Amino acid sequence: MSQSEVARIREQIALEYQSVQQIFGGFTPTAKHEFITRRQENRASHFEELKQYMSHEEAMNVLIQVTLDNENTTI
Repeated sequence: MSQSEVARIREQIALEYQSVQQIFGGFTPTAKHEFITRRQENRASHFEELKQYMSHEEAMNVLIQVTLDNENTTI
């Protein structure tokens, strides 16, 4: 498993999550469906990429952990 690749993917997942959170709690007055859809598609791509370095279950755990970590640090 390439630790640096997994770290890079984790960071991408966190950035995607934070982008979506900005729409709901930041300065953006309205949420655009296309924006949210694209972020979810990106998260799915990151999940698939993680599975190259670990099992399906481990990749899901990383995705969940990054989401939970960001819920505690964003708006």
